Amino acid sequence: MRRLSLALTVGLFALTTGFAFAQSYPNRPIRIVVPFAAGGAVDQLARLMGNKLTESVNQPVLVENRTGVGGNLAADTVAKSAPDGYTILQTPNGQAISPSLYRTLPFDAVKDFTPVTQLVASNLILVASPKSQITSLRELIALAKAKPGGLNYGSSGVGNPLHLTMEMLKFATGIDVRAIPYRGDAQINAALIAGEVQVAVVPFATARPLIEGGQLRALAITGARRAAVLPNVPTVAESGVAKFNSTSWQGWFVPAKTPREVVDVIQREAHKAIYTPDMLDRLKTLGYEPVGSSPEEFDKTFKADIAKYAKIIADAHIPKQD
Repeated sequence: MRRLSLALTVGLFALTTGFAFAQSYPNRPIRIVVPFAAGGAVDQLARLMGNKLTESVNQPVLVENRTGVGGNLAADTVAKSAPDGYTILQTPNGQAISPSLYRTLPFDAVKDFTPVTQLVASNLILVASPKSQITSLRELIALAKAKPGGLNYGSSGVGNPLHLTMEMLKFATGIDVRAIPYRGDAQINAALIAGEVQVAVVPFATARPLIEGGQLRALAITGARRAAVLPNVPTVAESGVAKFNSTSWQGWFVPAKTPREVVDVIQREAHKAIYTPDMLDRLKTLGYEPVGSSPEEFDKTFKADIAKYAKIIADAHIPKQD
């Protein structure tokens, strides 16, 4: 009986302590760690979310850009942070790609993180520099086959969705296009405008205004459906690469062992921010679909994507990275 009483006391103490912690959270600034440079799609959404949360939780929410190693530097920073809810990783589905792409990682993509919520679902888009002669995916394929290795594409690091989607396209079409590394999609877009690279797969959110302004040339949507806000741009599948489909998401993770009560607070505030009328309007403009899923729903999506990308990487014979 004494052991049972002690166990009940310890359990009750843990429950009330966790509740009290959640009641006082947050009481200091929160940082959202982003794997890519300022100005890109992930950074852009992180700042929108940070501003919304700053208003709702009455604490500063700061965005920290930690670029490098295909997003793994930022992920490692968060994995090794205190599990207290004050450090959040905002990342695309590159987090689900890294386990299959790298020989070793300084963290365990599953065990060292707690999924909080999928913020949005999004399209990627294949674009060309207006200084190139490429006006369609078919022209890109023909030119690349005529000049193997003679074309360049912008990449924001090995293993992120932009890189993997381009590698999938190369494998599906049998073309050889060389990757040129940049710190993020904002820098890729600038390189495309300047004619430093001929093509790239980039986030729809940051590419759309440049496409509409004539600074980038849209070739194809990489997902299964055309984008409602750019209805004249075909999908990759419609352009002759049958069944091609590559989309992306952005989500929030916190370090493993973050109290569930705190995880629930973060998820609830994120969901509330996403579905405010002004944010919904902004997301629509950027080409995002709002999600705001529960931790359990996001965990299921994340683990399913780990398995999916493992097969894609194996089928495409993409070599393991160091």
